[in-house]
Amino acid sequence: MNKISIMPCLDMKEGRVVKGINFIDLKDAGDPVENALLYQKEGADELAMLDIAATVENRKTRLEWVKNVASVINIPLTVGGGIASLEDIELVLKAGADKVSMNSAAVKKPDLIKEAAKEFGTERITVAIDGKRNPDMPSGFDVVVSGGTKSVGRDAVEWAKQCEELGASVILPTSMDGDGTLKGYDLEFTKAISDAVNVPVVASGGAGKLEHFHAAVVHGGARILLAASVFHFRTISIRELKEYLRAKGVEVIL
Repeated sequence: MNKISIMPCLDMKEGRVVKGINFIDLKDAGDPVENALLYQKEGADELAMLDIAATVENRKTRLEWVKNVASVINIPLTVGGGIASLEDIELVLKAGADKVSMNSAAVKKPDLIKEAAKEFGTERITVAIDGKRNPDMPSGFDVVVSGGTKSVGRDAVEWAKQCEELGASVILPTSMDGDGTLKGYDLEFTKAISDAVNVPVVASGGAGKLEHFHAAVVHGGARILLAASVFHFRTISIRELKEYLRAKGVEVIL
């Protein structure tokens, strides 16, 4: 069994790390470079950086933020937000990212996943899927875009399968119902997608306690554990989390 990865996420707005609940009521969570350095020192396996306002504000990812963070770490960096073309991907990778995460643009133009995988390698392509419960969908989950503000009327699990077929090497589902709530990952959503695809799935949205991370692996089928609030506000350290998971029999890199 591959080891489980721990991935702190820097949600970026106006040059600062921010964190809210259900993508709103944002609070300042510090300097991105300082946070990145701390997380690498604590033992993070990789880092995510998301320009949360890029798509809503109809602009590109701020490359200077990527450069600043990439220059101080040597763990893999995944960058998302406002990535809508092959040119955008190339610029973000040149700025120091190891992988890109697409969301709204991939929904609008699924062939972008295929083109990006061909151009830059599947290993660099992550597709993020923001989902909300919708009983009208076969899986019970709908795809939403633009920071969780717009429903697209597409089944989230079927979309995850299509993303894998098109060339995504990682699927990153986030439950809009759970994001920032600290009540735990949406295990039903995570499990539905991890059961449907063969690539690694990231647990994202809602982690608040050590038990939530363990449940994401055991009950959600996640291979990568993403969190923001608990790390940013120093509720849980990455070292503490890894030691807890290892004590529970989960393979991690210590």
